[in-house]
Amino acid sequence: MYSLKQVTSCAVALAAAVLSLANSTVARPHTVRLIQARYINDSSLVKDAYDYVIVGGGTSGLTVADRLTEHGKATVLVIENGPLPNSDAVTEVRGGMGAFGSPYFYKIQSAPQIELHNASYPVLIGNAVGGSSAVNAMMTVRGTSEDYDRWGQLFRGGGSGRASPWGWDGLLPYFKRAVTFTEPGPAVRDAVNITYDPSYWGDSSTVFAGWPSYQYPGLVPQIEAFREMPGVEFPPDSGSGRAGVYWHPSFMDPRKVQRSYARTGHYDGINRTTYDLVYNSKVTKLNIEDLKATGVVFQTAVKNETRMVTVKARKEVILAAGAVHTPQILQLSGVGPAKQLEEAGIETVVDLPGVGQNFQDHPMLGMAIMLRNFTVHPSPMDLLTNRNFSDWAKATWAKNRTGPYSIGIGNVAAWLGMPVVSPDRYETIASKLEAQDHAAYLPPDTDPTVIAGYKAQMSALANSIRSPNTAFYSSSLSGSNVPIGMSVLLHPLSRGSVRLNAAAPATSEPIVDYRTLSNPLDLKILTEFVRFTRAYHFNTSLADYGPEELMPGPDVTSDEDLADFIRRSVSPSEYHPSGTAAMLPRELGGVVDEELKVYGVRGLRVIDASVMPTLPGANTCQTVYAIAEKVSDD
Repeated sequence: MYSLKQVTSCAVALAAAVLSLANSTVARPHTVRLIQARYINDSSLVKDAYDYVIVGGGTSGLTVADRLTEHGKATVLVIENGPLPNSDAVTEVRGGMGAFGSPYFYKIQSAPQIELHNASYPVLIGNAVGGSSAVNAMMTVRGTSEDYDRWGQLFRGGGSGRASPWGWDGLLPYFKRAVTFTEPGPAVRDAVNITYDPSYWGDSSTVFAGWPSYQYPGLVPQIEAFREMPGVEFPPDSGSGRAGVYWHPSFMDPRKVQRSYARTGHYDGINRTTYDLVYNSKVTKLNIEDLKATGVVFQTAVKNETRMVTVKARKEVILAAGAVHTPQILQLSGVGPAKQLEEAGIETVVDLPGVGQNFQDHPMLGMAIMLRNFTVHPSPMDLLTNRNFSDWAKATWAKNRTGPYSIGIGNVAAWLGMPVVSPDRYETIASKLEAQDHAAYLPPDTDPTVIAGYKAQMSALANSIRSPNTAFYSSSLSGSNVPIGMSVLLHPLSRGSVRLNAAAPATSEPIVDYRTLSNPLDLKILTEFVRFTRAYHFNTSLADYGPEELMPGPDVTSDEDLADFIRRSVSPSEYHPSGTAAMLPRELGGVVDEELKVYGVRGLRVIDASVMPTLPGANTCQTVYAIAEKVSDD
């Protein structure tokens, strides 16, 4: 395979913001870059041409730019839509989810969701140098081995994905390369029995995975209660590729107790004459000549005047704008579904029906079960209710950046397969999925290739429903008397779309439609999540703590009533948009091949979460880093 170098809801935020994360013991010395990065704040300083032009200065864009320029053999321009903020405004941990409400998001609302009473929801994606890694929950989590083997299977007619470069074995070295792991301090490790295995991690990256020096003692009985649930496993490490209940680190520099993200890891401190970055600049179009990407046009402001700038790419244009804006840029450039382009008044360069299709995100469902007799203190709730504990936590943070106010998002969660979550019903759900008329759950004008790709995905996911090692259910633990607030559907069966606003394609944000619950089996799966969460509270040793269900309430038991609750309570997004430029065969609605090259256009590649054909059963950030590292490799 030729690499780049070779070719040269907010409910979850409130609950999460009181989880525990603090300082960490550093396992090895850090590499410190003392020179501030080089950037361009005047577009007139942009050169006429570069070897590579990267559209998007986020998680993947900055990683690949760093790798391409580290040996001085290639010139790179990164074009970022958002600002270059004061780093302290982003890197402070202080609850992990403090970025919610920050100015570093695009202002996009989804299309009304038909199955959710026509409600519209915010589409939260990072808009700053560093992208979504600058505003995410910092959870350093991978999916299971089956999640990535499934990608290879889709290229091989359902056969083994182990031979695929994108299977688990192919990606594991890049997961290791992407992040430097630091071990937790022995005191906190032993106090709550944090388990980990450094063999699944690397030690050479400038992106760090850090651990707390503080954890809430209430986590222990909550973890132990999972041992009483049939079939639940406890993998040796969050990076082992196994489903179960496990501890995981956070994207945090443990020496500084600050967010570690793409900017701090792959941009700050770099000073290379071969590497330029321009920010507050919006790419409006790719220049494509004779079916080859030759450069880009971007819009920027100079002294309050809008300027259009054209820059050439000698070798490749690389799209790293994310799963919402990458398909938008392709469509604006004439690459996409011909019918949609015609409606928007755009000449078709390459009819590629999969562009903007196959849109996926992780729906979240909230419940509230209070453990009335849960008196293990302190707990995260004490930060809100106990003045003495809150004052101590603030003073500890101010003194040495330790204690509860160094929260990330929590460090332990359950990631469970359907045979564990629903042992009596998972086979029925899998069989119903296999028997579906899959085209019936896509829009009526869907291209046959996209339908074929959806059918192939559903066949693979039916098998995954039967596997204990494909996690469908996820929920983080807090150590408080409300141990589970959100359950996440890791492999939704519904598919949405991102398409141009035909009325104003060049000046409007794209139309983002999650199409949540458009496949009714997602509703069945979420119903099983409610039943499992109840069993966890009422059928284990947690029953000794007096559980009381506040939402949806103990009287909500029938399938019909649970479905009504889910439609009123589910959020379409855990802020993990993916899949809109899918790495699939072209005849399955694919947009890029296994080298991430766009079908039908030479010199054009996509490297962000939009290439994921199916979501991993995990937060997407670590997977995006691995994709970027892999495509950058010799």
